[in-house]
Amino acid sequence: MRGWRPGNGHARGAAELALSALALVLALGSSIVWGVADFSGGSLTRQLPTFGVTIVSQAAGFVALVVAVAVRGDVGGRSFALGLLAGVGGGAGLAAFYRALSLGTMSVVSPVVACGAVVPFGVSIATGERPSGLALAGACAALGGAVLASVEERRSTSPERARAIALAVVAAVALGLFVYFLGLGSRQGDALSTLLGARVGSLGLLVLLASARRAPLRVPRAALAAVVAVGLADVTANVLFAFASGHALLALVSVLGSLYPVVTVLLAHVLLGERLTRTQQAGVAVALAGVVAIAGG
Repeated sequence: MRGWRPGNGHARGAAELALSALALVLALGSSIVWGVADFSGGSLTRQLPTFGVTIVSQAAGFVALVVAVAVRGDVGGRSFALGLLAGVGGGAGLAAFYRALSLGTMSVVSPVVACGAVVPFGVSIATGERPSGLALAGACAALGGAVLASVEERRSTSPERARAIALAVVAAVALGLFVYFLGLGSRQGDALSTLLGARVGSLGLLVLLASARRAPLRVPRAALAAVVAVGLADVTANVLFAFASGHALLALVSVLGSLYPVVTVLLAHVLLGERLTRTQQAGVAVALAGVVAIAGG
């Protein structure tokens, strides 16, 4: 056969394996960037209007994506539509998440939101993805670690903290849908079109919610750069996750991409002095062990 060379199949297999490993690294990288963005956004919403922070930050990411699309010159319809679905979940989840962070401690609200990874993980398994046994055990361990990290807050009798947990649960489900549809659109079509659709969906929903509630949106000029930086970090994490979704199993990528609360927990502990209980420390350790198992699988 013309063009055939001994070892071509092996080389191709090795390249695909390397690309899959890189995708898992990028998915984990998206968690790190999302964690930094969420920590920063949550901190800002303690001083500024929640909708002001979310809308301005999302708008900053939208501008960056529009520039990228303008340079390339086309948008894929199916990918854009899947992105819109992702964006609706993302917008609702982001608003609920930031509001929860403004009411409860970051080191507890964030791990609850991590449980949203169950949504894309479960759907991916149900639709036919089959990770290795080790990787599957690692994914379950990572999710279980996030649950352990949130146990202590459930004992609280504070009405504000109970409300923060309820909002965190809403955010978990909504962001789980965001992750699934973002990954699906990037996997089955064009990542950039999916990202643009997601940003249009989230920004549009947030503007509607803010208008309905007549929520204040003004962000002081002194804080504008910080809010814009949050939006650019968020869209960067989206790009990393979208690429990862196209080159590895979505069931595994979705779990690795949903471990951003571990970063938020550590930042809250180091920078804000929030105390981590032994249960929460064990949860973080189990989640990290899960990551190692996924990488080894």
